Amino acid sequence: MPAFLVELHRSGTSWQDRLPAEEQSGWEVHAAFMDALVDSGFVLLGGPVAGEHRVVLAVEAASEDDVHVVLAQDPWSGSHLQLVSLEPWRLRLDSRNRAF
Repeated sequence: MPAFLVELHRSGTSWQDRLPAEEQSGWEVHAAFMDALVDSGFVLLGGPVAGEHRVVLAVEAASEDDVHVVLAQDPWSGSHLQLVSLEPWRLRLDSRNRAF
């Protein structure tokens, strides 16, 4: 299944810069949604980068449309997070399936 690199900005209309992510409105439902995406294997890696206003996700999905459909279901979609970019990513190095 193809991988995609997704960039989101914490800049939706409900995002409050003075509060950490865990204190934003709707944190619990957003966190549960994201945890479910990790459990299902959709999200491979993810988290905020420098400055905490950008979030990067590495995801596995059949198509870009599937990525849009899944992320649109996030309770924070549009209100706290804005999708900025979505790029196909050819993974050449991957230790997840490595036998030790």
